[in-house]
Amino acid sequence: MSIQYGDRIYIYIDDGRDYILTIQEGKQFSTHRGNILHDEIAGRSYGESVLTTKGNKVYLLPVGIIENIYHMRRSSQIIYPKDLGYILLMLDIAEGNRVIDVGLGSGSMSAAMARLVGNTGRVYAYERREDMISLATQNLITWKLIDRVTIQQRDIEIGFDEKEIDAIFLDVPQPWDYLKQCWDALGGGGRLGIVSPTAGQVMEVLRSLNKLPFIIIEVWENMFRQYKPDPFTFRPYDRMVAHTTYMIFTRKVNEI
Repeated sequence: MSIQYGDRIYIYIDDGRDYILTIQEGKQFSTHRGNILHDEIAGRSYGESVLTTKGNKVYLLPVGIIENIYHMRRSSQIIYPKDLGYILLMLDIAEGNRVIDVGLGSGSMSAAMARLVGNTGRVYAYERREDMISLATQNLITWKLIDRVTIQQRDIEIGFDEKEIDAIFLDVPQPWDYLKQCWDALGGGGRLGIVSPTAGQVMEVLRSLNKLPFIIIEVWENMFRQYKPDPFTFRPYDRMVAHTTYMIFTRKVNEI
């Protein structure tokens, strides 16, 4: 597939720096390795490379969700990809599902959900802050996923409009205040996922979950370590993203 003007592409420079560009006629993008001429890119195929004005190689690649997340505009802490993937699996989100995302943030979780529910499903996102809704909406438009997401600006203390939901993801400072509202919105056997960064928050959530008809309560933390891909000095990188959040999962039943 050839790259056209107006396409968003992922640029990888041979020293490991990377960028996302929207290709525009007559434009150029300045980097520490020289300028990248947009007109040199238009008409080429993904996987090819071009040279900067300083003669350095630049690879042309499609943009994936991981690149979108790392390069997106954001004004809040993101769900790290090491956690996001596991959350999506534990919530069992699939084509045609109706799911709720509480605490929209910059839109990365809603975007990941929207990719999975497809055109036949729906993501319902709830957020109190207008500035976050504006930012997330722009990101979802850029990623061409806004048509699968319905956004509401309000506190979920009064509950959700939707019922018989397949899964709910809760990313708020005091999730224990909203567990009954989540139970009311979920269908039988529906899945609830909660993230909390501190142990005290987790314990409060667990105490509150035990008062409601939820079963199979699990708490997880992911530890991922990246390694240097050098076939002669293979070893871990000196730094790693360690604790990011605790993840709590459970399922609704009608009664205990």
